[in-house]
Amino acid sequence: QEQLVESGGGLVQAGGSLRLSCASTGPTFSTYHKAWFRQAPGKEREFVAFMSWKGGNIYYADSVKGRFTISRDNAKNTLYLQMNSLEPADTAVYYCAADNIVPTYYDPAQYTYWGQGTQVTVSS
Repeated sequence: QEQLVESGGGLVQAGGSLRLSCASTGPTFSTYHKAWFRQAPGKEREFVAFMSWKGGNIYYADSVKGRFTISRDNAKNTLYLQMNSLEPADTAVYYCAADNIVPTYYDPAQYTYWGQGTQVTVSS
């Protein structure tokens, strides 16, 4: 069964860095578009970053542009999110998502497959 499993979250001070990973099982995920979303307590899930399956299209939320970098290794079936210059506002549960057809990359409803999430907490 195809699954997504995030790791790499934790507690970090403002200005620090974390690298999230999203390992996927199932051969079809290497050809799926993938994205990172996050959800803070009491808030809706919001788009963070997207990468098409070949890597040709990459998009970021304005709030993370210049600080976060999305990448993927299709041979390892793993998606990454390098997060630098972290701010307390980045505190949230981070989720990876995947689907083979994503007309609107920033809309979480477009994605069928989701991981369980990993907590990122940034202290001031």
